[in-house]
Amino acid sequence: MDATEDRRRIPFTAMFNFRDVGGYRGLDGRTVPYGRLYRSDSLHRMDSADRDAFSALGVRTVVDLRRPQEVERDGRVPDLDGLAYRHIHPEHADWSTQPYQPEQDLARYLADRYADLARTGTTGLAQAIGLIADGANAPVVVHCVAGKDRTGIVCGLTLAVLGVDDAEIAADYALSIEASQRFAAWIATAYPHLPELPAAFLASPAETMLLFLAEIREGYGSVDDYLRHTGVTDEQLAALRTHLLG
Repeated sequence: MDATEDRRRIPFTAMFNFRDVGGYRGLDGRTVPYGRLYRSDSLHRMDSADRDAFSALGVRTVVDLRRPQEVERDGRVPDLDGLAYRHIHPEHADWSTQPYQPEQDLARYLADRYADLARTGTTGLAQAIGLIADGANAPVVVHCVAGKDRTGIVCGLTLAVLGVDDAEIAADYALSIEASQRFAAWIATAYPHLPELPAAFLASPAETMLLFLAEIREGYGSVDDYLRHTGVTDEQLAALRTHLLG
């Protein structure tokens, strides 16, 4: 792990995929600043030690992308002073209706699920991107359950708007692989009666994000145009670049 990657990863006791989205080079050679946008797996497991570490980050807004039933089942981030909680659910099909089969290409399977969400979850994606675009909400944490799929889509689209190279966006997405392995190990210890987590739940190959971004551009012309299609305004796109590029 290099020093930059180490700076992005923020260790917690009960969250396994919490990291800073800063440090990437974007438009005009400007850099995404650290400490403005974070991504994570679910924050409901936060214990007392994690609360102190989380509070030290000065987070103002949590954007929870989970399904309503996931929030009801597991709970949400604790109420903390100065923290705004926004639950936004990008509508998408339950993956159990199209389960991954071992003979399938895993990157292709995941990219297809992401394309499905991009088609059906436009309202939620526009709301999430709009919240990130408003500098008054920063620092923002975006999370779902594992912090790689719905969160990966939102962060991938955001970084693309900022002009970050696709290869770097895909590498950021793939950082979830190691986090997912640690999460799986924790699950196996804490809940030994549960079946092994499925491959698609744990995987985040870089190729998936490359496919997703390429196919968004094929379908809409550009990531900006796709986000306009979802309802993101030109003012919001400009605001993203203003406060998330140093």
